[in-house]
This record gives sequence, structure tokens and C-alpha cells, in this order.
Amino acid sequence: MIENAIAFRNFPTLLQAKELETLLNKNNIKTVLGNNIAPVDITFSGSTVQNQYEIQIDSSDFEKAEAILEKETEIMLEEIDKDYYLLSFTNEELYEILLNSDEWNIFDYKLAQKLLADRGKTIDTEMLTTLKKQRLKILSKPEENQKSWIIAGYIFAFLGGGIGIIIEYSLWKSKKTLPNGQRIFSYSDKDRQSGKRIFIISIIVFPLAFLFKLLSTEFRLTTSNF
Repeated sequence: MIENAIAFRNFPTLLQAKELETLLNKNNIKTVLGNNIAPVDITFSGSTVQNQYEIQIDSSDFEKAEAILEKETEIMLEEIDKDYYLLSFTNEELYEILLNSDEWNIFDYKLAQKLLADRGKTIDTEMLTTLKKQRLKILSKPEENQKSWIIAGYIFAFLGGGIGIIIEYSLWKSKKTLPNGQRIFSYSDKDRQSGKRIFIISIIVFPLAFLFKLLSTEFRLTTSNF
């Protein structure tokens, strides 16, 4: 078990996840391999999670793991195929990779830097740090207003539906992991407070509604015997 486990990388295939797990374990970093679909991490934006396999590490190992992965990638850059698809990217497209580094694998991120440098563009640590900070600022923004889900939550709560408990607990407690390993709440304070209130209503109403239904059923069975 890892005491402070956080998501490090996600992959669409088990093979890719196992490759990273082997690399990290070889460098004395403990890992947990699982999937990244968790009840309290769902979002209501309509997007579909494509990366099913997740490598988790201790939060204290995050920077060390990043350094190991970058070093391994730099070795791989020397063996790139001449028809690799990034070679045909324009400078603007390569800069886009640098800005949205969390959406690309480390190999493509490093290759984009190398290609831009080879084309005479200045790529230094200060610039990359600035881009990462800019991206973190964007990703740190709460998910857009969840008004429709809040309304649905109130309806389910007062109807005694258990689904209201799940929806509103997710709005209240759901978190996302930023590219630097930081965990933050997915939704705004306002939406989270609404989720908390509806969650409390749900856990009060749900057992009462269940008891009422049970008593109603028992009453019908009793009266039917007369």
C-alpha cells in the first residue's frame, strides 16, 4: 500500500501502463496499477474517460518520477523514426503541445521541444515553466455551473431516490489531479455547498421514504387478508 497515493500517468492500454510501472519500480519508486474510474471522481460534463489504466505513486516521489521519465525519454529521442507524425507539425502545433503538455505523452512533449530548437526557436526552462503555470491556472478552474445536476439532485432527494445521494456526494467531494500532482476540488464552492445540502437532505429523506414504502406494503398485505 502507498500512504499518499496520487495519479501519476494514465494510459489507454495495460501494456503501456505496465511499461511505466516497470521503469519506476526499477528506480525504487513504489507504484499501484489500477483504473482511473472512481465514484467520487466523476464529472458531469459529458466527456468520456479514454485512459483506463492509471499508475499511482506516493506524492513525495512525484518530482523524482518525472525526472526518471524525462531521462528515459531523452534516450528514446535519439531513435525516432523518420516518418514519425510530429515531424510534419508546424511550429504553432508544436507550441500547442508545449502549452497542453498534460494532454500529450512525455515523448511527444520532449520531441516538440527538440524540433522547435532544431528550427531555431528559443526553448528554455523559464519559458516551459511559464507555460506550465499558465496551463495549471486553466486546469485549476472549477467545472462549469452544475445547475441542471443540482436541480435534479433536489428532485431525487425529496422523492427519496438513492441516486440523489450519489450525484450530490460527487458534486460535494469530487476531486481532480493536476499535472503537478496537486489534488483540488472539481467544482466551485457554491456548487459544492449545494451538493452538501442536497446530500444531507437525501440521507434523511431516503430512509424515511424506504420506511414509508415498507409500511405501505405491509398495510396492503394486511388489508388484503380481510
